[in-house]
Amino acid sequence: MVELRKRREAPSDALQPPQKKSASSTKAQTEAVSTKAAPTSANGADKAEKLTVGHFIHLEGFGGEVETQDGETTNLKTLVDESKNGVVLFTYPKASTPGCTTQACLFRDEFTPLTATGYSIFGLSSDSRKSNTTFKTKQNLPYTLLCDPSATLITAIGMRKAPKGIVRGVFVVSKAGKVEAVEPGGPASTVEVVRGLVKGAGVSSGENVGKTVEAEEVQKDDGSDKGETQDAPKEDTDGNQAEVAAEVADTAEKLDR
Repeated sequence: MVELRKRREAPSDALQPPQKKSASSTKAQTEAVSTKAAPTSANGADKAEKLTVGHFIHLEGFGGEVETQDGETTNLKTLVDESKNGVVLFTYPKASTPGCTTQACLFRDEFTPLTATGYSIFGLSSDSRKSNTTFKTKQNLPYTLLCDPSATLITAIGMRKAPKGIVRGVFVVSKAGKVEAVEPGGPASTVEVVRGLVKGAGVSSGENVGKTVEAEEVQKDDGSDKGETQDAPKEDTDGNQAEVAAEVADTAEKLDR
């Protein structure tokens, strides 16, 4: 006699079809992934924008936050707001190295003339507060040094060198956010860029002063010429009167005889 065995029933879970993800759930996950992957540049744009002279930048949030050598947190907008006419940022690769020392000392030696038109000067690097404090103290620098270890501001102004180096250069921005200079260069050339901006502002004033002085000199010359012209007839009148008086005297003398 053959014994029939009963088949085992499949688990109930195996018979159920897999659940489909809702469209809203899939869309939410896609947006989350795309948001996480989307890069954000240091200057606040979705794509890093190359700055050029004459370009206006939105100062709010530009370049993120940096620290001074004293540990005070600040940003470019605050620096510009506190300045009289704008901000000069000169970038240097590493504090206390020969080239950077030369550059910092050149800005130190010309600090007074370079700030004559209202610019505020700052050194900018990725150095630590300790390194920049030592650098500032040893070289007796009259301006603040900014520490940007993550290089957010350095990148925003176009002075970042891949993969994590820093380009020596200078960046100048006005109170209105207008880029007046953005140029890489050696220690002396970075100072020369700022000197040229200051000299350019001074030339206009000098020309006006020159024209004023020239006008005053012309006016003086005209006045003296008029004076000489006015004095001449007076001398002639006196001479005529003297001649008339002499003739009267001669006539009277003849009558007396």
